[in-house]
Amino acid sequence: MTHLFPRTASRSGLSDTIAAVATAPGHAGVGVVRVSGPQALPLADRLFRGRCQPSATPGGRFLFGHLLDAQGEVLDEGLCLIFRGPHSYTGEDVAEFQTHGSPAVLAEVLTRSLELGARPARPGEFTLRAYLAGRLDLTQAEAVLNLVESSTDTARRQATLGLSGALGERVDAIARDLTLTLSSIAALLDYPDEGVPEAERQAPLARAAAELEALLGTAQAGRAANQGARIALVGAPNAGKSSLLNALLGYERSIVTPIAGTTRDYLEAGLSLAGVPVTLVDTAGLRDTADVVEAAGVRQAYALAEGADLVLTLSDGSQPREALPLTLPAGARAIHLRTKADLLAAWDDPACLPVSAQTGEGLPELRERLQAELLGDASRSEAWLGSERQADAARRALEHVQLAQSLPDDLASIELEEALLALAELTGRDVKDDVVDAVFRNFCVGK
Repeated sequence: MTHLFPRTASRSGLSDTIAAVATAPGHAGVGVVRVSGPQALPLADRLFRGRCQPSATPGGRFLFGHLLDAQGEVLDEGLCLIFRGPHSYTGEDVAEFQTHGSPAVLAEVLTRSLELGARPARPGEFTLRAYLAGRLDLTQAEAVLNLVESSTDTARRQATLGLSGALGERVDAIARDLTLTLSSIAALLDYPDEGVPEAERQAPLARAAAELEALLGTAQAGRAANQGARIALVGAPNAGKSSLLNALLGYERSIVTPIAGTTRDYLEAGLSLAGVPVTLVDTAGLRDTADVVEAAGVRQAYALAEGADLVLTLSDGSQPREALPLTLPAGARAIHLRTKADLLAAWDDPACLPVSAQTGEGLPELRERLQAELLGDASRSEAWLGSERQADAARRALEHVQLAQSLPDDLASIELEEALLALAELTGRDVKDDVVDAVFRNFCVGK
């Protein structure tokens, strides 16, 4: 039988008092050392000296005073913030020491906390305790990590929505429809003579399937917003790849010359497009060549195109058109461009977007196409799926719902129970131990 990890389960060391530096490494105006657990406030009494003892201070208050070493010498002056469980981030008693942001000061405060009985916190352990205490579901816990790592406003906004519980609420609404259908089927099986209106069983199921499909439609955007996207620019030599890269960046990153084959190695540059962190990859021109170095660059260009999230294929519109020697994998996404639109066109193709790096023609339309490819319809949705784990659980739930729609009632009830288990795994209400481990393993220490 599969072992599941409910929130009430105990894990080794989760009853310990833990401590960690909660701010990023380096010098700063303010630094924070966080202590959580049953001995957090007695520990603070011995580490911090102010007008009142931390253990005698109500939750939600802060004290000004001095932090002391083992000999009673002052380490620094600062604040001690008091949070009492269960009304704290971790659900436990918490003391946070705000000091000057010197790495030396923070190291001394942490060392003293450990001397007084705390142990070093593991990566993500504060948030793990919040999850186990029921303060967060698993989607909110993952949103914490996404918020910490967000590099664009879109990623920040989605992480904030996830942290608010919006995704969990959306999943709960789907689960309610499945539960309603399941209860209707159970009533029909238990009391066949009474009968249950067909709409009472099918309408909630149809709503759940439609909502799961819409939710899965946000997975690609969620991955792009949180993990970024790689866009490869490919084409024949002198098709304008380097010029287009510079035009999208707004500055000269790649060397541009009229000599074909200038780019022999790939070149990367980062920017934000539609709120998504994007890495543009300028590749070597695709052609047969006897030059060993250029040939290596061409092979590399093919590999980069195959591994990209999106490919821009560039063809010189001012020259007779030649077929691009590139076959993309099945399902690969591509935008086809006719470059040098400021020059007299030698050919036209409605499937190719005309662009000019010199005049800017077509660049606004290209950015709109990029947004559509990167975000799709999710740009109009709230609460995206933010990880592959979430997408996988939603995908399995949808498969079970779709099967239930075409099966007799007794078999449909089994599929609906499986769908509900998949949704419970998505939010973390009923999830395997190794899944929880994988989620929190990616956190930094102190969060």
